[in-house]
Amino acid sequence: MSIIVSILVFSVVIIIHEMGHFITAKMSGIKVNEFSIGMGPKLFGITKGDTDYSVRAFPIGGYVAMEGEDEESDVEGSFSNAPVQNRIAVVLAGAFMNMILGFAVLFYLTSTKEAITSRTVSSFYENAMTQQTGLMVGDEIVAINGRKCYIADDIIYEFARTQNGQANFTVIRDGKKVDLENVTFDTYIDENGLKQMVIDFTVLPIEKTLPNMIKESFNWTISIARMVFLSLIDLMTGNIAINQMSGPVGIVTTISDAVNYGIEPVLMILAMITINLGVFNLIPFPALDGGRLVFLLVELVRGKPLNQKYEILVNSVGMILLLGFMAFVTFSDITKFFV
Repeated sequence: MSIIVSILVFSVVIIIHEMGHFITAKMSGIKVNEFSIGMGPKLFGITKGDTDYSVRAFPIGGYVAMEGEDEESDVEGSFSNAPVQNRIAVVLAGAFMNMILGFAVLFYLTSTKEAITSRTVSSFYENAMTQQTGLMVGDEIVAINGRKCYIADDIIYEFARTQNGQANFTVIRDGKKVDLENVTFDTYIDENGLKQMVIDFTVLPIEKTLPNMIKESFNWTISIARMVFLSLIDLMTGNIAINQMSGPVGIVTTISDAVNYGIEPVLMILAMITINLGVFNLIPFPALDGGRLVFLLVELVRGKPLNQKYEILVNSVGMILLLGFMAFVTFSDITKFFV
């Protein structure tokens, strides 16, 4: 069951992404040679118009093969001959569909809650250190350590990043923005020898109306999308070790654990994966959609494209580097089973 659910999660996320490219390409008059569900050897398929629709042996992902996408082509309707605005739309459409899927899943999860968790302090525990060092009932927390908090989970995430039991708060108090420096938490050492902060206050619930659910789902989507960039910054600054990253093997393990707790944890992972994929694909790295977008933006500014052979070369090198990185992450995931 865990393997089946993992395959479904990966397939939905990638097919939705490729569907975005496919629909936008068709709407833009770009010839699509093949739309494939799955990878590897072809099992069966049909041809409709000038597009082959196929199902392939390995049920992980899929792809859209557009005429002139990775090589020069003078065929009518080729990707390379389409207006640059249309090509930009096609490149962006995959990530956009991932974000839409993420929003839809998060909206469903929000609808299952009894109430929406706010960022407004409602009460303190007895002898609360945060109350003694500046926080007050009624404060709406809008930022921690200078980083905006879109949803309540962002507050917890920022607390986890706090090293010394102190954090700088920005709150809305009586309609005015107030900065609180060095709000202090009690701390303790957990069973793993790590210092943990005691969260000594509670927050108000928000009524679950349709506008509030839409707003919460939208902010939740932004929060998860931002997490991709924060994680990359932590990775580059050394706050996160590279062997803590997870690839497909690690994600399957996480999904397997989530299956034991029901559908909602699985849907939460689905939302995180699809939003992460959408954002990650727009990073300006060769072989990703973001790398192709850079070339298209340069073309838009110059008024003419760069030599396509250079783009193909850069993307080929990028793909090799990306596959090497994925191999490293997968190896790291596997070694964790033996530690």
